[in-house]
Amino acid sequence: MSSILTNNSAMSALSTLRGINKNLNQTQDRISSGLKVSSGKDNAAYFSISETMKGDSGMNKSINEGLTLTKNVISTGRMGAETVTDLATKFVERVAFAQGEGVDKAEVQKELDGLVKQMTAAISQANFNGSTMFSATAADKITAVTGFTRTAAGAYDAATTMEFGKIDVEAIATALDGIDVSTSTDLQADLKTAEGELGKAIDAATTLAVAESSIENQQDFLTELSNKLDSGIGSMIDANMEEEAARLQALQVQQQLSSQALSIANQAPQNILSLFR
Repeated sequence: MSSILTNNSAMSALSTLRGINKNLNQTQDRISSGLKVSSGKDNAAYFSISETMKGDSGMNKSINEGLTLTKNVISTGRMGAETVTDLATKFVERVAFAQGEGVDKAEVQKELDGLVKQMTAAISQANFNGSTMFSATAADKITAVTGFTRTAAGAYDAATTMEFGKIDVEAIATALDGIDVSTSTDLQADLKTAEGELGKAIDAATTLAVAESSIENQQDFLTELSNKLDSGIGSMIDANMEEEAARLQALQVQQQLSSQALSIANQAPQNILSLFR
């Protein structure tokens, strides 16, 4: 039945055109923003998960940056300990040289005093932004935040940390400073003492090298973890641009056809007039 009051065909065509326009606007928004989920109304579950994961990724990146400062402190300390080790090696060599007959032990002692002064200077200068890995207190440690954990329910639980003990390298220089080959009555004992302090210096440098390596490994892990989180977020909320481009073209064609169908439907009442001519 045809009617001049109610045009069912036009209403149907108009409804179709509204739906197409809505989908077209959505597709254009995805193309312009690059996101298929930009708010909770697009996909509440994905939006909630992605926001949490964005927070996790940001925290990991911040922790990674903080570890860089800690690594620099440890790296500076390692360099200082290695310098002390090199100087202690030379110290042992000069004490061994002093064992020989006819050696001017007073001159050798001057060399030893100079080496100790270099050690002391290296120890005092081995700091980064005022922080140092050298301390006379055995309990003194540096604590670095390396990450965080979440509960089974997904809530933030606690920060994970690593502790690095500070090393009394200054005691090595003090002990070596107590050796005086020019007045010593037991050069063998002096050599043994010097070798013992050299061993301590080597241990200190090795310990700091291991600590620096541990932080670098953790930083590599945090970098990879952040990359995985960012990739996971992208897979949930990023728009597939190839699909959106194809959908845009299809919707534009549908829009044109729907507009034509609406135009045809609007002409139907005009056809009724011909019946009265």
